[in-house]
Amino acid sequence: MKIGIVGLPNVGKSTLFNALTKSYAADAQNFPFCTIDPNVGVVDVKDSRVDALAAMSWSTKTVYSTIKFVDIAGLVKGASKGEGMGNAFLSNIREVDAIVQVLRHFPDPDVSHVEGGVDPMRDVEIINMELILSDLEQIEKKLPSLEKKAKSKDVESVKTVAVLKKIHQVLSEWKLAYDVKEELSDEELSIIKGYQLLTFKPFVYAINVGQDELTQAEAIKNKFAEDLHRPIAIVCAKMEHEMMEFDKEEKDEFLQELLEVEHLDHIPTLDDLISLWFRTVGLMYYFTTGEKETRSWTIPVDSTAPQAAWAIHTDFERGFIKAEVVACSDLLDAGSWSGAKSVGKVWLQWKDYVVQDGDVIVFKFNV
Repeated sequence: MKIGIVGLPNVGKSTLFNALTKSYAADAQNFPFCTIDPNVGVVDVKDSRVDALAAMSWSTKTVYSTIKFVDIAGLVKGASKGEGMGNAFLSNIREVDAIVQVLRHFPDPDVSHVEGGVDPMRDVEIINMELILSDLEQIEKKLPSLEKKAKSKDVESVKTVAVLKKIHQVLSEWKLAYDVKEELSDEELSIIKGYQLLTFKPFVYAINVGQDELTQAEAIKNKFAEDLHRPIAIVCAKMEHEMMEFDKEEKDEFLQELLEVEHLDHIPTLDDLISLWFRTVGLMYYFTTGEKETRSWTIPVDSTAPQAAWAIHTDFERGFIKAEVVACSDLLDAGSWSGAKSVGKVWLQWKDYVVQDGDVIVFKFNV
């Protein structure tokens, strides 16, 4: 999964990217187009269940699921017409699987805003309009030749023209193509995915707040929820960036102190953003654990046991016989695989079993 970080210039995209990837790969400075070429980084998806399983099994190695993030240069009004090197940046977005759209909420007179002031909803309108215009242009370029083929009774062209016109109508109403995803048939979805439309990609909004705004995080989220109609995460990129050098203990101590000082129940962190992403794009984890290794495996929601086995190796799916499955919480409560078996928590599952988030699995297969 490759996720693009997009937004206007100077909203905190590169700072967020650096914090996510725990690197200084992206140049984050106070001027537009500080980022030109996209920066790419692979991020571990930390999950406390993996750590607990590794400790229980005395695992030599711990392997988390990963996400690839791409820091894409800031878009500006007119990007679809080439403003601010917009065409190149839009092509970078087209190559990712999903989008995090960063919206600046933090007020800082020392960090300029390309539009002259902080207004998240205005920024949303600018970015989404450029994505829509780019998709409209792409469809309008493709339709004439496809319509010509459709007139000659080319079956595939007839189907493609129909779905492209349906999407064109949605975009012409200044809506995102993703808004009608649920209305499309599986065949139509297959056709439209081939065009890599910018507005057909799943995405979430990351509202970038200042540290002093964290006490209002839930109120800020609720304020924009009705208008954005998309999953929202609150992030404080600057604070996350400052914590990059902390080890886990130092970070936990800092966040706990902040909770107590501000009398909060929860501090939104990058882990929340990553977890939100997994839910939004329909992914989940299952685990394998033993003395050699504890590992988190990423699979689509509703995967069957053989499909989950494929994540480890294609031979596992082809030769799948059965699987022994236990819920992570039950295994941890029992303290060992044998302990979980002794209390009847390990179940034998077959090809039609739908894997649940947090399952711990041992596959039986023929090679």
